[in-house]
Amino acid sequence: MTMPTGLGLSRPQTPAPGVPTPEMRVVRTRGHARRLFWSALVLIAVAGIVGYGVGNLPEPFEDWMLFAAAGAVVLLLVVLPFLVWWSHTYTITTRRVIERSGLLRRRARELSHVRGYSITERRGLLQRMWGTGSLFLADGIDQPLVLRNIPQVALVHEVLVDQVEVNQILAHRDAQPLPPAPPLPNASA
Repeated sequence: MTMPTGLGLSRPQTPAPGVPTPEMRVVRTRGHARRLFWSALVLIAVAGIVGYGVGNLPEPFEDWMLFAAAGAVVLLLVVLPFLVWWSHTYTITTRRVIERSGLLRRRARELSHVRGYSITERRGLLQRMWGTGSLFLADGIDQPLVLRNIPQVALVHEVLVDQVEVNQILAHRDAQPLPPAPPLPNASA
């Protein structure tokens, strides 16, 4: 992955051996918003129906009934799917990958870069059309962590490969013993 050079952006400096590295967020993303397509269509249809129906309802029905039904439909078919989509995030830091989901009961899964894992990228026809894909992160022990419908999946894949490599290099370097310190000059001479 290449970094821009003229904007003052660069990789953080590697800490000295034995010094803990700070955890920084690299990427935070959600699944592609195309799953909200049907919710958007429902919202447009409900707005059209309410606009047409206000004042045109047959005698036993009143406008408040139309608004109540429209509110229930919007709540169940628009707001709830949006909140579910909004609450499901994938975060990649310099130490781990975190998947968080859930509205009322939060669930989180983590996978450390130091352990190492294989990355499989899958892109179906629709995913290729939208520029998304799914990443399967398998460490061989636990169930694979699946990042579904990630926008710019090739870039996220490259970031993950880079983070695994850097973390394994730092872990190997920190496992080596430190060289002995040079002797101090004799002050009495």
